[in-house]
Amino acid sequence: MESTDKIINLLEKEYKIDKPFLNFKTDFQLLIAVILSAQCTDARVNLVTKELFKKVKHPKDIINLSQKQLEKYIYSTGFYKNKAKNIKTTAEILKTNFKGKIPSKMEELLTLRGVSRKTANVVLGYLFNKEDSLPVDTHVIRLSNRLNLTESKNPVIIERDLIKITPKDKRFNFSTLLIMHGRKICTARKPNCKNCMLNKLCPSAFSFEKSL
Repeated sequence: MESTDKIINLLEKEYKIDKPFLNFKTDFQLLIAVILSAQCTDARVNLVTKELFKKVKHPKDIINLSQKQLEKYIYSTGFYKNKAKNIKTTAEILKTNFKGKIPSKMEELLTLRGVSRKTANVVLGYLFNKEDSLPVDTHVIRLSNRLNLTESKNPVIIERDLIKITPKDKRFNFSTLLIMHGRKICTARKPNCKNCMLNKLCPSAFSFEKSL
């Protein structure tokens, strides 16, 4: 826990969390954006949803949109056919089971198509201010392993491991900070250990610097 506190403190000094990575105005728009972000960059999703969200604000709007129309909007996000099916099915489930509203419980969110624990945790954190939710994306997987906070590559196990060593009110922000750091410094191919404020705490820093 002590080492995690130090990591969080250093990251908080370096990065300012001022807004979500994904653009949205309604709760349903956020859910769509997170579903689309699977194996796709946030920048690409924001580009796609800029046009889509002019027509889609609530589940009923997706229901009224044909499968082919939706596919045209989201084509460039990859796996567009499956994503379109998931989004349309999710809109129907929300209408039938939740009166068109986004549920606020993990187990309910996981009944929606295209929603993983990562997606659900993002929704819980941004829409319901649940600070103890901890989304695990590719950056979190990579950094938590490099920092030796987990020995797993499985997102569900990593979430459990990080929850054990992270203060409850810091978990959502910790995930966000790791993502920001992963994009700027601790990149997948060439981490910039020399200019990393965590290099004295990171077991992987020496090996990376030695290999350069």
